[in-house]
Amino acid sequence: MYALVLPALTPFVLLATVMGLSWLEDHVLPPAAAAQDVADTASLVVAITAAPDPRQPDGAVDRTGTTVVD
Repeated sequence: MYALVLPALTPFVLLATVMGLSWLEDHVLPPAAAAQDVADTASLVVAITAAPDPRQPDGAVDRTGTTVVD
């Protein structure tokens, strides 16, 4: 009997999974615009921290041993 029930229930299990993921996207995850704002903020932080240190003179060597060139 289980050989007939399990294949018959498979489409309903898949439908419930898709509906559950859709509900999760609508009610739990942040909207896409907010996620884009977070990504923009993160890229801004990376750009600020990757900027060269203005206190170092031209040709100075940083902690990693590389020469800082403006």
